[in-house]
Amino acid sequence: MAHKLSIFRGLVTFKSNAQKIWGVLIFLSIVTAIEVALGIIKPSILLTPIFGMKGLNWIFIILTIVKAYYIAWDFMHLRDERRSFTSSIVLPLLILIPYLIFILLVEAEYIYSVMFNGFVSWNF
Repeated sequence: MAHKLSIFRGLVTFKSNAQKIWGVLIFLSIVTAIEVALGIIKPSILLTPIFGMKGLNWIFIILTIVKAYYIAWDFMHLRDERRSFTSSIVLPLLILIPYLIFILLVEAEYIYSVMFNGFVSWNF
C-alpha cells in the first residue's frame, strides 16, 4: 500500500490518504500560482517566438498538461488501474495533444497572414 501513498514516482511518500490529498493539492496550487504569476508578469524573454508560438504560451501548455496528468493520475485514481486501461487513456492523448497544437499553429498562421495582407479586414 505504500506505493499508493506516494507521488512523483515514489520521491515523496505520505502516511495517510488525507496527507496525500493535501500534498497533491499543494503541488497543483504551486503550479497554478506559477501560471498566474507568469501571466501577470509576462517576462519579455518569454515573449519571443519558439516554434511558431511565444515561449510563455508553451510554458502554459506544458504546465496545464502537468496539472491534468496529476489530476487524472491521483484524483481520478488512474494509478490504481491496470496498465492496459491506463495506456488506452494516455496513448490517444499523447497523439491528440500534439495534433491539436499543430492545428492551432497552422490555422493561426493562416488567419494572421490573411488579415495582415489585407484580403479581409479585422472586423471582429
